[in-house]
Amino acid sequence: MSDDRELQKRLEEENRRAEEAGRRMASGKRVDWHTYFMNIARVVATRATCDRKHVGAVIVRDKNILSTGYNGSIRGLPHCDDVGHDMVGGHCVRTVHAEANAIIQAARHGVCIDGADIYTTASPCWECFKLIANAGIKRIFYGEFYREEKVFQIARELGIELIKIGAEEEGDHPPTEGDISR
Repeated sequence: MSDDRELQKRLEEENRRAEEAGRRMASGKRVDWHTYFMNIARVVATRATCDRKHVGAVIVRDKNILSTGYNGSIRGLPHCDDVGHDMVGGHCVRTVHAEANAIIQAARHGVCIDGADIYTTASPCWECFKLIANAGIKRIFYGEFYREEKVFQIARELGIELIKIGAEEEGDHPPTEGDISR
């Protein structure tokens, strides 16, 4: 029952954001690049196949989209939405996370992402952060905090920027120095 309430709350929030974007469009104002790419990440998240959390990621360099990804099952295997979750330690492990899928998609198509930025609807988990760092991505723009404080500490050590986009939400990590909250 709580999953239904969480989904309803998420849909209401996404509708609010879409209405806000519509008002900006109606006023003739263009959104800035960060909002543009984060909006695309939110649309990509609608393809996610695990109803526990819908996450989207967009890898960008020089204002060009290089790759996208969303959380979903291993290619060719059934989705959580179809067969249920594979829970380990309170987390569904059936899916590949959005950030990993975006990196994999770039690799499958021979796209270099070294020095790029990633826009993701949730801050990366530790496993995805390690992939992002080793892929050479220099800035991570995220929409909401997702459980891994360690990522922020290690990112500072490595010189990788973690930048929160959007209004501070309850339970989120405090904004970083590079916060571009609206």
